Amino acid sequence: MVLPSPLPGRPATRPAFARWMGTTNQITRTFLAAGAIPDLINVAGGLPDPEIYPTDRLAEIARRAVAAHPDEVLGYGPIEGLPALRDALARRFSAPALPLTRDNVLVTTSGMQGLDLVGKVLLDEGGLIAGQYPTYLGALDAWRPRAPSFRNLVLDAAGFDPHAALQDALMGAQFAYAVPNFSNPTGRLVGLETRQALVAAAHATGTWLVEDDPYGTLLYDGAPLPRLIELSAEAAPGEPYAGPVVAMGTLSKEIAPGLRIGWIIAAPAMIEALTLAKQGSDLCTSGVTQRIALAAIEDGLIEAIRPAVLATYRARRDALCAALAEHLSAWFDWEVPVGGMFVWAVARDPALDTDALLPHALAAGICYAPSSVFDATGANRRAMRLNFTLNRPERLAEGMRRLAGAITAFRRAA
Repeated sequence: MVLPSPLPGRPATRPAFARWMGTTNQITRTFLAAGAIPDLINVAGGLPDPEIYPTDRLAEIARRAVAAHPDEVLGYGPIEGLPALRDALARRFSAPALPLTRDNVLVTTSGMQGLDLVGKVLLDEGGLIAGQYPTYLGALDAWRPRAPSFRNLVLDAAGFDPHAALQDALMGAQFAYAVPNFSNPTGRLVGLETRQALVAAAHATGTWLVEDDPYGTLLYDGAPLPRLIELSAEAAPGEPYAGPVVAMGTLSKEIAPGLRIGWIIAAPAMIEALTLAKQGSDLCTSGVTQRIALAAIEDGLIEAIRPAVLATYRARRDALCAALAEHLSAWFDWEVPVGGMFVWAVARDPALDTDALLPHALAAGICYAPSSVFDATGANRRAMRLNFTLNRPERLAEGMRRLAGAITAFRRAA
C-alpha cells in the first residue's frame, strides 16, 4: 500500500511502514465496521465498564481544579508534568529499596504516549526489540513506523528455564518489552523467578527493559509480586535509581481512560531524554486532567473505588470462564487469569484460523480480537483475546453462545 505522493515519483511512506499499513488495515476496518452491527457483543477491546467511572466525584474534582488553579490547568504547563503530581507518583511507587523523587517521574498523555516516547529515544531505524510474546498491539503500532525487527520473548512457556534463556534473548536488542502483570493479550502473570531472571539479564547485558503495567492493580486472587523496577533497585538498595528498567503505568484502568494520564518512572538521565522527546510530541499534558489525577491520588479516590471495581470484574471473569467451559471447551483451551482484563483462548486444532473465523463471529453478533494482531509477523492465527470487563455476566454468556454457533457454521463451511 502506497499513499498518494506529495511529490511526483516519491512515495509518501517508507516501504516498511506501507507494508505494515497493508497488513493491519483489513483487521482495523473489520473492527471499525463492527460498531455498526446491531446488538453486537464486543469482547475485542481492552475496555473498562463506563458504569464504574466515579463520574460525580470526578466532575466535582474538575470543577474545583479549574476554579482553584485556572492559570495552571488552562495554560501551558511543564513538559515533565505538574511538580505536585510527579511528587505524588514518586511517593506512590517508592519502595524500601527504591526511593523515588520527581526527577524519576515523567507524566505522559496516556500510556500510549509513553510507548511512543520510548521508541523515539531508544529505537533506531530497523533496530531489534525483544518483546514479550504475544505482544500488546498498541506497542507494535507505536514502534512499527521505525521498521524494527522483533525477537519473541517467551516468559511463560511450559518447562521454560528463564536463567538459561533470557540473557541470550536480550543480547543485541535495543530494548526489551514486558507486561509482567496480567499481560495484554494473554492475561498471564509472570512469576517471581522469571521476573528476577529478566531483570538480571537486563543488568548483565546492559539492555533497557521497558516494564508496562497498566493492569497491576486489577488483582483478583493472591498477593501482588514485586515490580521489575523494584527488583532492579535491589542491586543498589536505597540509592537514587540508575538502573536499566523504564517502568510505565496509567490511570486508564484505575479511574477512566478519558483522563489520558500516564507516567514513566526511570533513572533521571532517562527521564531527561524522554522529556526532550515529549517536548516535540505534545509540549505538555493537559493541566486539567493532571489536577484531576492528583486529587484522585491525594483524596484516596482510587482506593475508595477499587473494591467495587475488583468485585465487578472478578465476577465477570468468572462468568466468562464459565461460559467458555459451557460453550467452547470442545475447541479451545484457556487459563483463568488471576488479574487483568483478558482471557486468551487457544484453539486445539491448528487449522482453526481465528482471522478467517472473525467474519462468521461478526455475523453472529460477537466480536473478539484475533491473535494475529498480537504477533509482529501476523503468523499466529489460532487464538483469540477475550475481554471480560466491559460486559455484564449475562452478555458474556450470550456472547460465548453466539461464538460457539459461529464456530459450528465456520467449520461446516470449510
